Amino acid sequence: MDTFVIRLWQRVGKVRALAVLVLVAGLVGGLLIANRQTQHNATAEPVQAADAASLPRASSGTPSADAGTTEAQSKAQDAASAAAAQAKAAEDAARKKKEEEASRSTRPAGEPSYPAPASCGVYTGNRNTGCTLMVAAGFALGQMPCLDKLWQKESGWNPLSHNKSSGAHGIPQAVPGDKMAAYGPDWYKDAATQIKWGLNYIKGRYKTPCGAWGHSQNTGWY
Repeated sequence: MDTFVIRLWQRVGKVRALAVLVLVAGLVGGLLIANRQTQHNATAEPVQAADAASLPRASSGTPSADAGTTEAQSKAQDAASAAAAQAKAAEDAARKKKEEEASRSTRPAGEPSYPAPASCGVYTGNRNTGCTLMVAAGFALGQMPCLDKLWQKESGWNPLSHNKSSGAHGIPQAVPGDKMAAYGPDWYKDAATQIKWGLNYIKGRYKTPCGAWGHSQNTGWY
């Protein structure tokens, strides 16, 4: 009996010793794991900080970048404004040219065509008066070369020109001359009065001075 008890206690002692060893081993392993985790964290923090530092940062723009962008936008706006101004100038020039061409071509087919003068200022004396009154009467400036040739042929633009055989008188050679009295009592010698009558006569019979000049070229009279 004593021998059995002694053996039993020996076995219990071995089991307790084994349990103690297992417990000690577990504690040692836990300490090692904790130490490694601490080292890992300590190492990871600088790496993470370095990685964070290397990442591009969102920025609203540095002063130099903002200045460059503003300058580029300003240049682009200036270029666009200049292009728009050039386009408008070209459009205006084309429209003006088209209007001038249209005014010069407003004559029936078969009428003589001559280059239009720059203005009535290119003429002097009674011819200047004739050009001014012609434009005021609604004729295009391009009609003036025809009127100039017509009345140069008829009277040389002389208000006192008189044809004794026909009774034609004045710049437009009205027959009889006193017809022009409807435009003023001074019809016999006043150039403006005679020109007004002559322009009204041309408008009613030939539409335009070039129409009258074309007829005069074909028949010798108008």
